[in-house]
Amino acid sequence: MSLQNSIGSDIMMQLDDVIATTSPDHQRIEEATNRSIRWLDRCIAAHKKPESQNLFCIIQGGLDLELRRMCCREMVKRDTPGIAIGGLSGGEAKTEYCKVVDTCTGLLPEAKPRYVMGVGYPEDLLVSIALGADMFDCVWPTRTARFGNAITSAGVLNLRNKCFAGDFSLIDSQCDCTCCKSVEDGGLGITKAFIHSLAAKETAGAHLLSMHNVHYLLSLMKGARAAIIADKYPQFLSSYFKKYYKEPLNYPQWAVEALRGVGVDLFADGA
Repeated sequence: MSLQNSIGSDIMMQLDDVIATTSPDHQRIEEATNRSIRWLDRCIAAHKKPESQNLFCIIQGGLDLELRRMCCREMVKRDTPGIAIGGLSGGEAKTEYCKVVDTCTGLLPEAKPRYVMGVGYPEDLLVSIALGADMFDCVWPTRTARFGNAITSAGVLNLRNKCFAGDFSLIDSQCDCTCCKSVEDGGLGITKAFIHSLAAKETAGAHLLSMHNVHYLLSLMKGARAAIIADKYPQFLSSYFKKYYKEPLNYPQWAVEALRGVGVDLFADGA
């Protein structure tokens, strides 16, 4: 806590005890959940600047929905400025992930930000928003960039593949990041072929793709926010999935079911 206070973190996270969701040791998961609650009390006591820095609690409980509910109740009592849902994205099935997020958000105050930790795939972000989450973080957009992968409106493209060696089109023609903007429009005009030539031997390729990938996800969240404000989020989801997956048969079944559970049918006309 003292370190987070000293560097001036706008959002500070409590110390918690994290156990992989795939762990078969239920007793250890329960122990970690209760320890995280106790540690939150100690973090609140140690927090020196609550008037200017926001301490978020972190809900634990593995995939046990009753443990998650208990942890939610206890964390909400502590009245922290924001609430994180932790311990996910550890290899659990996406259907189980959705159950945990949906269960937790249903018990959290609407006026406080809900932050799901470690989530970064586009479809995961959009489904989690529909389930009631507000904030996310993940290393994936920059980590996948180091392997030559570009997140685009047409899906994830591995630009190290030989087929892109002679592809002089922009990384994503529908993206307005610095990399994808043409030189005439003040951008760098980076092509797929250029990244291909760098990806396997120069870190500059990873730097450029990191810039693009982060911008892509920020733009995606900006679009989601605008759709929510306009009360058109179901239509936004339907349009995105059609564009990203091309055919309804390619839609992830877990996403279809999770969205249907909150009243969004990706296959309905006008969804």
